[in-house]
Amino acid sequence: MKRTPWFERVFPPIADNGVFLSILERLEGTPARLSYKFKSLQGTPTQAQPDKWSIHKEVGHLIDLEPLWYERALQILDNQTNLIKADLTNRKTHEADHDDHSLQDLIGRFEVERTKLMHLLRQITEADLEKAAIHPRLGTPMKLIDLAFFVAEHDDHHLAQITFLTGTSHQ
Repeated sequence: MKRTPWFERVFPPIADNGVFLSILERLEGTPARLSYKFKSLQGTPTQAQPDKWSIHKEVGHLIDLEPLWYERALQILDNQTNLIKADLTNRKTHEADHDDHSLQDLIGRFEVERTKLMHLLRQITEADLEKAAIHPRLGTPMKLIDLAFFVAEHDDHHLAQITFLTGTSHQ
C-alpha cells in the first residue's frame, strides 16, 4: 500500500475543539505504542533501505522534534503571529548518534520529552483553544488542536515507517 509522503500531506483546520482530549490521548500513548511495537518485534530483522533512516533514527527523530512542538504550543498560547520554522532537512536527526543507543533508551528519552508537551497541553483552557498562529510551511492558521493533530499524525507516520522497516508491512 502506497503511503502519502509527509510533505504532500494536507492538514485542514479542525473545527470541533471537543475532540482535543481524544487527540491528547493519542499523543500521550505514542511512547507506549513504541514500547509495545519493539517488545513484539524483538529478534525481528530489519529491512535495510537505501536512503532511509534506521529504526533507531526514526525514534530519534521523534525525540529531536519534541522541542519544536513544545515551542510552537507556547507560541500559540502567547498569541504570537507565526510559528517557528522546522529544519526541513532534519539535520539534527542526520547528525545525531541515535544508532549508538538502545531502542529502550531512545523510547525512554522520547517519553521524557513527550511528558513535557503533555503537561503543557493538559493545562490549557477553553479560551486557549481559540488562539492560533500561522504554520510556516502550510501557510495556514494552526490552533492547539491542529498542532496536536499534526504531531499525532507525525508520530503515526514514523510508526508506520518503523513497521515497514521490520518487514511486517508493505509500502
